[in-house]
Amino acid sequence: MTVQLSNLEHLPNYQITERLDVVYGSTVRSKHVGKDLFAGLKNIVGGELTAYTELLEESRQEAIDRMVIKAEALGADAIVGLRFSTSSIAQGASELFVYGTAVKAVPMPQQTHQNPPNDFYGQSTQAQNPASTPPAPTDDLPRFNPFG
Repeated sequence: MTVQLSNLEHLPNYQITERLDVVYGSTVRSKHVGKDLFAGLKNIVGGELTAYTELLEESRQEAIDRMVIKAEALGADAIVGLRFSTSSIAQGASELFVYGTAVKAVPMPQQTHQNPPNDFYGQSTQAQNPASTPPAPTDDLPRFNPFG
């Protein structure tokens, strides 16, 4: 079973049929002493701290995996409203927390192609042959008056 994730409050092309519960996942990670020394040196010259970038990526994935397991246990098809949060737990250790709403969702039927709607003046917006239809006189069109 694949649980779809969305940071929106809905799932595009799906209809939410049931909201199940809030689900979450978290992980607490600490910095590696060796990586911390290297990061301190990198701070002097500048640049990306790739060791920390990798640590955060692993943390995000672990927290998401834990959240998805909880959603699957509820029978969810998707998690909407996905959000991340971080906090400092102790010096050198941080928590990465992810949460969202587990939902049941069904695909919406694909809409069939329909004729384009009429424009503001009731005329079809389909391409017209300019030779067969004379342009509308501009004097007959309503004008917008910003002052009432």
